[in-house]
Formats: sequence, structure tokens, C-alpha cells
Amino acid sequence: MLLALVDANGAVIRRDDLLDQVWGETWIGSPRTLDVHIRWLREKLEEQPEQPALILTVRGVGYRMVSASEVT
Repeated sequence: MLLALVDANGAVIRRDDLLDQVWGETWIGSPRTLDVHIRWLREKLEEQPEQPALILTVRGVGYRMVSASEVT
């Protein structure tokens, strides 16, 4: 999941596309699994996981990781 976000180079990855990349198109399960794994990544990477600055939610679309050029 982290690799998929990094490879997107700051672009938004749709939730369905991220699920397919990580678990495969034939995976059957709750899409909420993705949210749980994103939360775990934020807990490991973010200084303040409750106010994410690296892995951002794009409401109604998916997630994106801040590109290196955006980090100050």
C-alpha cells in the first residue's frame, strides 16, 4: 500500500484502484479494510496521525501521499 502511494508521486489513487493494487481484483472483503490499513500507516509515519500531513484523504475519491516537492 505504501509503495502504491509513493509510486503515484502525489497523485490521488482511487480507493478501488488501491484495493486492486494491494489485494488484487478478486479479493472479497470490506472496503473499510483499506481505511484501517491507512490508519496504521499514519500511526507509523505521521507525527500527529489524527492530523495527517503525509497521507491525505481525498474525500469521495481516495488517498494520496504528499510528494517530495510538497514537503517543507
